[in-house]
Amino acid sequence: MAELGSEELFWERVLSLPRSGEENILAFYDHRLGAIFTNPRLMLIPLDDHLVHRGDGIFEALRFEDGAIYQLDEHLDRLQRSAQAIGLEPPVTKVELDKLIRQVCLAGQADAGNVMVLVGRGPGGFALDIRECPAPSLYIVARRSAPRPEDFWAAGVSAVRTRIPAKQGWMSRIKSVNYLPNVLMKKDAVDQGAEFPLCFDDEGFLAEGSTENAVLVDGEGTLVVPELRNALPGTTLLRAMRLAGEIMPVMSRPVLEDELYDCREIILLGTSIDAVGVVRYNGRVIGNGRPGPVSAELRRMLVADRKAHGQPLRG
Repeated sequence: MAELGSEELFWERVLSLPRSGEENILAFYDHRLGAIFTNPRLMLIPLDDHLVHRGDGIFEALRFEDGAIYQLDEHLDRLQRSAQAIGLEPPVTKVELDKLIRQVCLAGQADAGNVMVLVGRGPGGFALDIRECPAPSLYIVARRSAPRPEDFWAAGVSAVRTRIPAKQGWMSRIKSVNYLPNVLMKKDAVDQGAEFPLCFDDEGFLAEGSTENAVLVDGEGTLVVPELRNALPGTTLLRAMRLAGEIMPVMSRPVLEDELYDCREIILLGTSIDAVGVVRYNGRVIGNGRPGPVSAELRRMLVADRKAHGQPLRG
C-alpha cells in the first residue's frame, strides 16, 4: 500500500532519488517558474500538460560548441512554423526565446552540448479539448553530448528498411513531440541488427530516417535528395544542399529503394552526426564498403560552416 505523502516528503524524495541520466543535464528553464536551474532532480513536467499525455506540443534540438550556437534562426523559424501548423502560440516572442536559449546554454557552463526547446499546449487537464489549457508551456534543456569517435565517420554505418511506415505528409512536416513512430523505427533497426532505419511512403519512395534525412549520390555523381513529401526538411539537410551545390549537381526527386543498392553513396544528415556514409543497407554492401568522398566532404563543409557561422552565446 502506497503511503499518503506530505509536501515535505515529496521534496525529500525528489531530491534524494537517484535519477538516470542526470549527469548529462547541464541546465534547464521552466516558463511556469520563470527561472533557470542546474539541479536535474528539479526538472519536472506536470502530468496534465498536454505535451505529456497527448503529444500535443512541438520541439527543436540545437547544437552548441565553443561558445556559439549553430543555425539558431533556422531552428526558431521552423519552431514557429510547427506552432502555427497546430494552432499553438509560444508564451514568448522569438527574440525572447533566442535570449532564453543562450542563457540556458551559458548556465550549463559546458564547452559543447545540445539544447532542446519544447513548447506544449500546457497543463490543465487530461482530455483532448485544448480549451482546458489556459496557457502554453515552455521548457528549455541544455544537455552534455559525448563526442563521437572519429571511427564513426571513418568506418561508416549500417542501415535497414524499417517496417514502420513514413508519417503522413502533413504530419511529417511538423516537428511535434509525438515521436512514437520514430522511436519504433529506431527500435526496429536495432532489432534487425543495424544502426539506422530508413522509412518509405505508401508509394514505395524513400522518406527519411528516424531523426536523420537520407540522400544519395547517383551513378552520374549527382546528389539526389528524396522529395520531402513525407519527411521533415532537416536544418542540416537544407544547409548541406546549399553547400553541396558549390561542388556538384544537386536535385530533388522521388527515390525508389532499388536505387539505394546501385548508387555510389548513401549519406545520412543530422544535427548530431553532420554527414555520415552508409556502407551497408539491408545487409548489402554499398559502393566499395567504405564511406565515399562526398560524405567526407559534406562533413568537412558542415563542420567548417558551423565554426564560421555559429552565433555567439554571449550577446
